[in-house]
Amino acid sequence: MALLPSDTPLYNHPLPQIEQWLKDQGCQQDDTQRHCWHVQRPSWKAELWLDVEQIVVRYVQSGENGQDIQRSFKYSLSRNDVEQAVFSGP
Repeated sequence: MALLPSDTPLYNHPLPQIEQWLKDQGCQQDDTQRHCWHVQRPSWKAELWLDVEQIVVRYVQSGENGQDIQRSFKYSLSRNDVEQAVFSGP
């Protein structure tokens, strides 16, 4: 299934395309909570939730004193914007 252009807002992408995009980014879907995804990079790891109105990202132990950093991105943002914001790390 081909993705829509990267400048298209995420809300225009069907859920299977968004899930494939996450897999292409190296994310793994949680076995029990299907809306939750995990991703790990050499310098950080994060959990992503496909919420009703936004994608919520929690960078695990990435803040000061090992605190988590949480950010959210509306589905009205383009796939490219979300990709750059989420996968560039905390």
